[in-house]
Amino acid sequence: MQHVYHLSHIDLDGYGCQYLTTQCFQKIDCFNANYGPEVSARLGEIVKKIEQDKFIQQEESERLILITDLNLTTKEGNWIEKESIRIGAKLQLLDHHATGAKAAERFAWYKLDTSRCATLITYDWLQTHYNFDKENRLAKIVKAINAIDIWVSDDTLFEYGKVMLGMISGAREVNRILFPAEDRAFKLSLIDEAKNLIDEKEAPIVLDDALHQIKKRFFLQEKNNTKDNLVAFFVTNLLTKDKQRLTITYKGYKGILGYNVGNTSIIGNTCMVQNPEYDFYMDVNFRGHFSLRSNNKLDVSEMAAHIGNGGGHPNASGGKIDGYKDSFVYADVRRFVQNYIDQKCQ
Repeated sequence: MQHVYHLSHIDLDGYGCQYLTTQCFQKIDCFNANYGPEVSARLGEIVKKIEQDKFIQQEESERLILITDLNLTTKEGNWIEKESIRIGAKLQLLDHHATGAKAAERFAWYKLDTSRCATLITYDWLQTHYNFDKENRLAKIVKAINAIDIWVSDDTLFEYGKVMLGMISGAREVNRILFPAEDRAFKLSLIDEAKNLIDEKEAPIVLDDALHQIKKRFFLQEKNNTKDNLVAFFVTNLLTKDKQRLTITYKGYKGILGYNVGNTSIIGNTCMVQNPEYDFYMDVNFRGHFSLRSNNKLDVSEMAAHIGNGGGHPNASGGKIDGYKDSFVYADVRRFVQNYIDQKCQ
């Protein structure tokens, strides 16, 4: 059986590719990256994941590294080609960005087609090589993504694709760095819901009107509530489930560190109630601004003043970390924040 490791972009087209592959392959691990150094970082994650899987599973599955909607430099291409040979994995890239022309000329596994979006290229590739979607059930949603991604404004599905584009770019309820699997699942579910409405009369308006309820359905657990509360409960549960990975300390007090989570009043307070063994909750954003919450365990106004020239109330405060260094790897963010706190406490 083939095991696919799929790296794709973080826009509608990138997630469109993964919407297809997750339905085609039984064994698949997905990763996402924006352009720049994150591409190399995610490729490194994939190589490590394949090595771990081969060691743990002790099986002879065929490994395929699939890259879509991302162009590589020749340096990145050389590196991943050598690594794929070393770990015994096949390699395939499907993209449409002309900036990858030099790399496409160099590597046989690099398929470049500037006339179509990556989702359409991936769809045709899956149909050709894996006999995927023989009834063409997904052809229309693929066409809508193609229309908006390469801006075919006279296409009948262009306006529908436009709503989908905003749907994905506006799906910020789950932070993709902190909880990549859940963020991806959310976005793929939005595309799936959009697929079900594409044949409706005045479909762009129908989808636009329905988006609030579509999002609520994804986050709904036991009973209905406002969307903000549903998202807060959903994210709080993720924080609680993963709290060992997210733990930081300050002067012997134990806290949970979120990254760019937002909605700190609801999420932070709920997190403290659900995790009474913790003393504070901290959420830092990509600029180094942070919010602190406690539940009468720690005066976070003193903590904010101490580490970030901030302040506020004993249970709700904030500030800014001087010289904050952002990262698209959460472990690096947590390490930086903990080292910063430790230095301030010396």
